Amino acid sequence: MTDFETIDPNMVEYVVEEARKARVANLNQFENEDNFEAHYLFTAREIDEQLKSIGKRPDIIIAGIGTSGHIGGIAKYFKERYTTKVIGVVPAKGEEIPGIKRLETKPKWFFKVEIDEVIEIIQREAIEGSIQIAREDGLLIGLSSGAVVKAFEKIHDKYLGTTVLIFPDDGFKYVEVFEKYLSEAR
Repeated sequence: MTDFETIDPNMVEYVVEEARKARVANLNQFENEDNFEAHYLFTAREIDEQLKSIGKRPDIIIAGIGTSGHIGGIAKYFKERYTTKVIGVVPAKGEEIPGIKRLETKPKWFFKVEIDEVIEIIQREAIEGSIQIAREDGLLIGLSSGAVVKAFEKIHDKYLGTTVLIFPDDGFKYVEVFEKYLSEAR
C-alpha cells in the first residue's frame, strides 16, 4: 500500500479505487460528514452523560487529530455547552504516529471548530505513553492514544480541572513496535 503524507484528492481517490478493486464498502472517513456527526451526536453526549453521572464537567479534553472527525464533533458539542478547553495532538514535524496527522494535511473538520491548543509529540513519546498506560492501568492502547497521554503530561500543570483523554485505538496492531522499543531499552 502507498503511504500518503497528506489527506488530499489523490489519497482519497486511491482509497476509493482500492475499495472498488477489493469489492468492499468505503465509508470515506476523510470526507463523510457522518464521521463528524457521529462524534457530535453520540460520542460527545456519552462522555457528557458519564461525567454527569459522577458529578463532573469536562474542563479539558485532549484528543488526537487524524481525520479530525472525533475531535471536531466532540469540540463542537462541548464548546456549545461548557467552557471546555480542547487540546489537539499531532506528530511533531518529521515524525509519524499512526492515526494522527499534522495540520498541513488539512483535516476537514479541524478548521471548522474551536481548538484551544495543539501539542506536538514524537513517536517515541507515543510509544512510551502506550506502554505507561499498559503498565499502570492494564489498558493496551495504540500509538495515537499514547500520544494523547504524553500531551496530557505536557499540559496538566497549565490547565486545572477534570480532564478527558480520548483513546480511539487499541495497541494490538502495535505489539511489534512495543517489542522493538522494549528490547532496545534493555
